[in-house]
Amino acid sequence: MIAHVINPGTSGLKLACAVIEPSANAALPGQLRVTLTRDELTLEVPPTAADLPELARRIVTTTQDWPTPDAIVGRGGMIGKVSAGIYPVTPELAEYAVKGERALLPGNLGGPLALMVGQQRGVPAYVVDPQSVDELIPEARETGLRGRRRTSQFHALNTRVVARRAAHEIGKRLPESRIVVAHLGATTSVTAFEQGRAIDTSGTGPDGGPLGALQSGPLPARMLLDLVREHGEERALHILAAEGGFLSLAGSANLKELEARAPSDPDVQAAAAAFVHQVCKAIGAQTGALSGRPDAIAITGGIAKWDDLVDRIERRLAWIAPVLVIPGELELEALAEGAGRVLLGLEAAQDWKAPTPAGS
Repeated sequence: MIAHVINPGTSGLKLACAVIEPSANAALPGQLRVTLTRDELTLEVPPTAADLPELARRIVTTTQDWPTPDAIVGRGGMIGKVSAGIYPVTPELAEYAVKGERALLPGNLGGPLALMVGQQRGVPAYVVDPQSVDELIPEARETGLRGRRRTSQFHALNTRVVARRAAHEIGKRLPESRIVVAHLGATTSVTAFEQGRAIDTSGTGPDGGPLGALQSGPLPARMLLDLVREHGEERALHILAAEGGFLSLAGSANLKELEARAPSDPDVQAAAAAFVHQVCKAIGAQTGALSGRPDAIAITGGIAKWDDLVDRIERRLAWIAPVLVIPGELELEALAEGAGRVLLGLEAAQDWKAPTPAGS
């Protein structure tokens, strides 16, 4: 099977031609074999809905020499509260993606672009594990204030593919497993998977998660109020999501630079110690959200390439469960595997329904 993959970002479109083959392990049919040929379109400014026709044209031109696809798959954006899975892109879904909640996010263009390219190619279009996946169990939503409930915001696409790979590493299927996944990069999130469902998460950006390269990590309530009073709400949220973490504590978010400075720089050493401490606490918290001991703890994201920090985390947590390191981001692979599971009949695509307007 062949899928063409589209992953929009702020400064470009990551593209891939995915050759998808069935699993070589009959006991783990979801362990697909995927080979990617990658390309990228560079953009001078963040893309918007107005750019869709030109972007679709450029994608078709760039991929014209690739093997004929059986499907086009794009990154899913904020398309309303949905369960994890694969969704066919309909005109209604595509329209909501560019007109609904947080419509300016580049990831919202993945579905509409997949649909436009799919229509030109004469093949179906899908999105996989959209950013708005929300499967929290009821008790994970409650905050202790009536009417104030948490929603699920985490690195849904990469985290789920890592959870699946971690399950396969220990010889299990994801729906049979309990996995805690720590996505550690510019922003972070730690998520508990129970039988394939993301039942709880630390959140990400200003909403939670340990400190990252740019993310501040959790702050006490009074400190948050002081930050808002000093800077205003929008500026405070930006500081929490994009000006904290290693950037604030050590003056840089460049992980290779930080790793090189670590042996002799006290600021990097202190930031690294705080990072390890917060990550271990967050993983412990999500372990407690599960119904039993996790089968594995998986560490992913860009910071998972920093061996010393990963080793320190593993030494502190190995008594809980095996710690597996799956570094970087596997978003293109996740999209391709999702399309492959549908094309090979391993998973049924789900129907998307437009969210009900609040108060209706």
